[in-house]
Amino acid sequence: MIVMDNVNDVDMSGTPDAVEPQIPSEPAPPIESRFLFVDVAALRAKQLRRGARPRVSPDEGPLPHKAERLAMEEVRRGRVYYDVPVPKHSDAEGEA
Repeated sequence: MIVMDNVNDVDMSGTPDAVEPQIPSEPAPPIESRFLFVDVAALRAKQLRRGARPRVSPDEGPLPHKAERLAMEEVRRGRVYYDVPVPKHSDAEGEA
């Protein structure tokens, strides 16, 4: 299971307490595993489809129209932060 950052990117411009998402200025480390890349991009695409704002600006080049392609571009540029939890090992595994 991959845990993504908890930044609420949903557009709340209609509410008086609208808060801009805080995106760290340093890019995330590059993902070397293509399987992890796909998992992170899929979770980010789900966020984008639910209304999250893109983390790349049009000034950096043309943006893809599909959420999946946009998510892959964000992950490639290091704009999506994630955490891979360490698996828990039970004591029964060592005894068997």
